[in-house]
Amino acid sequence: MASLKELKGRINSVKSTQKITKAKQMVAAAKLRKAQAAAEAARPYAERLSAVMASLAGKVSGDSAPKLLAGTGSSQRHLLVVVNTDKGLCGGLNANIVKAAKAKARALIAEGKDVEFYLVGKKGRAPIKRDFAEQIGPQFDTSTVRTPGFEEAEAIADELIALFESGKFDIAHLIYPTFQSALVQNPTIQQLIPVPAPEGKVEGSTGGDAVVEYEPDEEAILEELLPRYVKTQVFGALLEIAASEQGASMTAMDNATRNAGDLINKLTIQYNRSRQAAITTELIEIIAGAEAL
Repeated sequence: MASLKELKGRINSVKSTQKITKAKQMVAAAKLRKAQAAAEAARPYAERLSAVMASLAGKVSGDSAPKLLAGTGSSQRHLLVVVNTDKGLCGGLNANIVKAAKAKARALIAEGKDVEFYLVGKKGRAPIKRDFAEQIGPQFDTSTVRTPGFEEAEAIADELIALFESGKFDIAHLIYPTFQSALVQNPTIQQLIPVPAPEGKVEGSTGGDAVVEYEPDEEAILEELLPRYVKTQVFGALLEIAASEQGASMTAMDNATRNAGDLINKLTIQYNRSRQAAITTELIEIIAGAEAL
């Protein structure tokens, strides 16, 4: 049984930890509002850009379509672009993203495809490397940047496009969390390269009977818009991971603070009982000694 001194030390230690988790929770809550607003503000632009591309892609023939839209003509080599956080203390956020990435990789390998990982963020590297050490490819370090933004998204997109044009892969999939609330961040997998041609009529696109003349022609516009589309999707993923990180961190630190409070109560009860037992023992010894005299 632990002594009174040991119990007192454990109580003080847990109280110190509780102060840290409470402070982390408040910081995450303050950052969450800004990160959530940025992620939600970027979504309409990405949706509208997809609508414009849907209209353009439907007017371009397969022979004249840019490579980023037409693809390489093969689907053998797949690149999984996995976006994780650089910091921990955010619950199961990174574990869920890694789980989705591994499941996608295993499904592709089962189909006889070649898989390689392009990792963004530090926290997903070790768990993916344990199962797919030979499939780890290029990595992009965002740990030196306080808040990854469009500059980092542009650098990632340019590198991915360069790898695609040099024939390193046929299809790239972007894996990242979609922020819904502080409690829910769903892993999302979407094809990034070649840019998927939207199926059917997309909201915001022109109707099939509308006559639209483009200046310059559709191919020239797509040559400009396709790289921008890739950059926008990567930028959106960085905004989503930032909001998801703060939301998951706030929830995890709130749970940790509550658990610390429960542990403090249990240790306090144990400390009081041990102290009461020690006092009772001392009183019995004093009474017994007095009667012996």
